[in-house]
Amino acid sequence: MDKFSDRFSYDKTSNRDRAEDVSPFRVVFDKRAILQTLVITAFTLLLLTAVALVWPWDDLPHRRPFDIVLKLMISGFAAAVAEEIFFRGWMQPALRRRYSAAVSIVAVNLVFAPLHLIAAPYLISLLTFFPGLIMGWLRERYGNILPSIIFHFLGNVWAIWFFPSPF
Repeated sequence: MDKFSDRFSYDKTSNRDRAEDVSPFRVVFDKRAILQTLVITAFTLLLLTAVALVWPWDDLPHRRPFDIVLKLMISGFAAAVAEEIFFRGWMQPALRRRYSAAVSIVAVNLVFAPLHLIAAPYLISLLTFFPGLIMGWLRERYGNILPSIIFHFLGNVWAIWFFPSPF
């Protein structure tokens, strides 16, 4: 194999903690994992809401017409699925073959957060690094991407009303 394929191919035997994980894109509908993810998400979003409500530069929550909210929710779901497939489904397991979970999660988010500047070119977009750490941990903890997709989608829904705009 060439160097790129050797470094980034996925081999189930190299996953240090989850030998049973046969695919980096695995989605498992485990009720316990989903419930725990919802609790973690609720706690995180409650903390973020408390911060957003005292944000000095914006009037929150945003008031948006239903058709706009629906479009934003659909695009938020599509973005969550696509980003989680790439970052937590492919990139994180590829790095995990060679590095620890912590190094892999941080490295993925050093790419994940700056890419959000494309859609929202404000420095505040870099704060996506921190929820990205939680999504990486969820992927590592449960061995599949469904928990990180759920967390990501609900975070995107939250952002429709509460993400502060710097302008």
